Amino acid sequence: MRHVQGRARRAGAALAAVLTWAALLAGAAGCSSGGTDGFGIDHVLGGPPRAAPEDVIRISPDDGAEAVRQDQPLTVRVPSGRLESVTVVRSQDAQDTAVPGHIAPGGTTWRPDDPKLALAAKYTVDVVALDAHGRRSARHTTFTTLIPGERFIGYVTPENRATVGTGMIVSLAFSREIENRAAVESAVHVTAKPAVDIRPHWFGKNRLDFRPEHYWQPGTVVTVDLGLRDVEGARGAYGLQYKTFTFTIGRSQVSLVDAAKHTMEVRRDGALLATVPITAGAPAHTTYNGKMVVMEMHEVTRMNSQTVGFGGEYDIPDVPHALKLTDSGTFLHGNYWAPDAPGRENVSHGCVGLRDVKGGSSDTPAGWFYDRSLVGDVVEVVNSNDKMVAPDNGLGGWNMGWKEWKAGSAVK
Repeated sequence: MRHVQGRARRAGAALAAVLTWAALLAGAAGCSSGGTDGFGIDHVLGGPPRAAPEDVIRISPDDGAEAVRQDQPLTVRVPSGRLESVTVVRSQDAQDTAVPGHIAPGGTTWRPDDPKLALAAKYTVDVVALDAHGRRSARHTTFTTLIPGERFIGYVTPENRATVGTGMIVSLAFSREIENRAAVESAVHVTAKPAVDIRPHWFGKNRLDFRPEHYWQPGTVVTVDLGLRDVEGARGAYGLQYKTFTFTIGRSQVSLVDAAKHTMEVRRDGALLATVPITAGAPAHTTYNGKMVVMEMHEVTRMNSQTVGFGGEYDIPDVPHALKLTDSGTFLHGNYWAPDAPGRENVSHGCVGLRDVKGGSSDTPAGWFYDRSLVGDVVEVVNSNDKMVAPDNGLGGWNMGWKEWKAGSAVK
């Protein structure tokens, strides 16, 4: 019998007993060469022949069954005798989950508490039972359920177990357009400790964001439960995930960039840490106004103007201390190629630049700010000759009023 790591302990002792009994049988058969005529030790001792395990324990669906329908019953029964233990494990997304169920009075039948099977899953069934003569037997079977023709998943921001800034917005980007938005939204639950009112907002048909009315309080633990498995998001397209993510809110850091004054005030938990000289977007390429959230952090990255809709104006292979603020390509980063611009003039193509040196250094304003930043920190730009950043450009949802935000739910 193949050992399956992670099997429930309650079946372990019984299975060990089965293995011991099987070893005794094997030993007896091996010592009685030719003496049993193939009928086994029970025949030698005068008892009835031992029945095959599949005759003692009946499991449906059959062992090795594939593409099992969601509504096909999962049952374990013994025609005579009684069940000692039943362990069923569902494997999905590289995670094993015990399937709860119960043995009916009389001990001859087991059924799961939830009769509906999960799609695109593997089920492992381990059973120990006594036959009508009190002899222990065991079965190990597996089957797989139907894989829908179309499936979808949600990519979650931020990462599991991350510590993030107080401006983090929970964002799910779905792998396909969602038509049944209310069903999908109802399958996603975002909660916090300490508790706070958290509401969803749809941006189009493939993005769902969650946030509270105001920035998170430091120390809050946020849990994201994805119950998307088998939820029909569109006709014939079912979700795959049944996962839980958690992240923690770190200290508060909000930075205010004044494009007209060429400065950035960095405040930690409300107190001013420093005022840093910056350069913002030049008159022909101004920086968005509004609240932006740090989405990614790179000690060094390449920036090519053609990737953000410009021509061949620049291609810098080693931009240091780069913090991504929008999907459209706004960064707050170190600037070593225009060292005299920060604090004096705006020369960038829409980014916010801080003085730095080639290769980066913690002793520069850019390095100092990078070392004190988290994904989820807020950077707000004011006094730029540009429009407000769109709420769906990066994690820009803080630029939308609470009433308008709540109106974006599909569940009425």
